[in-house]
Amino acid sequence: MKMNAAQLRKGEGKSIKNRGKRNEIYIILDNILDTYNIGSIFRLADAVAAKEVIICGASEVPPNHRIKKASINTTEVVDWSYSESAEKAIKDLRLIHHSKGGKIKDLNVVAVEQAQNSVRYDKFDYSLPIALVVGHESTGISKEVLGMCDAVVELPMFGVNISLNVMVSLAIVLYKVLEKPVSR
Repeated sequence: MKMNAAQLRKGEGKSIKNRGKRNEIYIILDNILDTYNIGSIFRLADAVAAKEVIICGASEVPPNHRIKKASINTTEVVDWSYSESAEKAIKDLRLIHHSKGGKIKDLNVVAVEQAQNSVRYDKFDYSLPIALVVGHESTGISKEVLGMCDAVVELPMFGVNISLNVMVSLAIVLYKVLEKPVSR
């Protein structure tokens, strides 16, 4: 069932029992501070049918007026959880996904960040299940978390600005992931 913004704002999304098949995509927020970014990431998670948003560290969590407003209530239809740190979230996800149904399913953890070892986002071979990690708007993803990631992808910047908004960068990468996802 598709709903428009007015229906979602009225809370009609709460009544959806079966949200349909979710993609094995996890979005980890490493200390995202802007509540409007968090809310927008919920809208994005809904748009790509992500399995879960994991909010970490000092980030605000729902219910929060600004998150609710920016998310247009998609916090009601997107599964989410809180973890004390992105490091713990990654460890927990890897444990959960290590063995499902008797088959090994490795979780691909990919940071969306500017780093020396990064590759262009459009040159990376994405596969599911995947966890995409995005970081603090000013300081980015912590070095400890970057060290836990399987890969780091970044978007090329051709102007004078060095970066894009965290939600915009995540959106671009998420839709790249969905172009031709390979399940392991």
